[in-house]
Amino acid sequence: MIPVEEALHRDVIATNSGNLIFSDAAHKILGTPTTEVVSNGIRTDVNAAERINEQYDAFVVPLANAFRPSFEQQLRRLARLIRKLRIPVVVVGVGAQTGLGYDPSRLKPIESAVREFVSAVLDRSASIGVRGEFTEKYLKDMGFRDVEVIGCPSMFMYGPDLRVEKRAAALTAGSRIALNGSHAAVQRQGLDQVIRRTHERYPNIRFIGQNLSDARQLHWRDLTDPNAKVTGIPTHPDHPMYAEGKVRVYIDPVVWIDDLRGFDFSFGSRIHGNIAALLAGTPATVLTGDSRTLELCRYFEIPHQRIDRIPEDLDPAKLYEEADFSALTGNHRERFDRFTAFLDKNGLENTFTHGDGGAAFEKRLRSLTFPAGIRPWTDADPAALAGRIGWLYGRMAQLSSDNAALKRELARVKAAKAASGGPAPSTSSVYRRARRVVGRPLRRALQSGK
Repeated sequence: MIPVEEALHRDVIATNSGNLIFSDAAHKILGTPTTEVVSNGIRTDVNAAERINEQYDAFVVPLANAFRPSFEQQLRRLARLIRKLRIPVVVVGVGAQTGLGYDPSRLKPIESAVREFVSAVLDRSASIGVRGEFTEKYLKDMGFRDVEVIGCPSMFMYGPDLRVEKRAAALTAGSRIALNGSHAAVQRQGLDQVIRRTHERYPNIRFIGQNLSDARQLHWRDLTDPNAKVTGIPTHPDHPMYAEGKVRVYIDPVVWIDDLRGFDFSFGSRIHGNIAALLAGTPATVLTGDSRTLELCRYFEIPHQRIDRIPEDLDPAKLYEEADFSALTGNHRERFDRFTAFLDKNGLENTFTHGDGGAAFEKRLRSLTFPAGIRPWTDADPAALAGRIGWLYGRMAQLSSDNAALKRELARVKAAKAASGGPAPSTSSVYRRARRVVGRPLRRALQSGK
């Protein structure tokens, strides 16, 4: 197990811990006695194409809301990599993101990037798997035909069976409630008021954040990210739920799902925050805020309400009362069969049909130690402070070592240039860079420890 500090420094959650749920699901589903699944990492290395061609039989791409303007450059980079591949390329669930009205005009500026990506994929696969009805229509309106709605792999983490049951007849003031939401939903869609009222009525509430900035606010009290402007979200140190310790961010799905088994209900605007609850068998309702959450809820028949239509006095007890999980669980096998048929068509085996149902994967996971959910840093406990400062000291020592190595290399290059009569290279201070990397967290650590 790597330290939490290192996990946050390396961004092991790819900026959003929801990514880990469908990534883990894809690893589990595709692992069979004859198939080894190897992670390509969270960043696209176009120069790795030849190595991928030589070492692997297929390139599988689990994506989320990749068809959105802010993801354009990453999408183009991924398309460049795929064009260099000579092996099959399979996309297991990609979504387009626009508003709740399914208006695709917002996506017009990235149309060329989407065409480039989808064309590259379909040149190397039988079809492309999308998350729901809006993305299917979006691609078909662009002229693509081999498009299949398969949802998100995360919902098939446990195969063809999904059990979600209400363990209580109704929610009471003593019920354990998990709440989730994005900064946008808090800042622009009224979720801040929902959080405030739920906090007032239900003392056993826990807010679960998902962003890297959320995790850094909890562990470091780091307010340097633009998200820190949203003080109405409980991951912000100024929020009363932060001071009460009623906030978590998970950096591994195993602990996240296990913790949610003990809750009575989950709701909020995060699709994978609520999918984590459903996988735990805990009832959940999604407050849909855009096309990507709405189309997934419609496809999987997850109880949901549009966030722009929720009543001002929304009470989770009412959501719980109205939530019906019969279609979600009753039609799950049919959706699972459609998903595995898509994999078969694209030449991919799955553990539930061709393997042990994921038993070996689960056994391997249970043999590992994962960090508990990240809690708010609300005390001056010497052990907590020592751990944080110890990691910062180690980072400074590493940067100092790197600095010394770079100075030696610079001296060697200067000597070589002088010998050849060429101009000397310019000098920059690695030390100043080290201060930027470590200085602010160190000051925050010292201030929080007062």
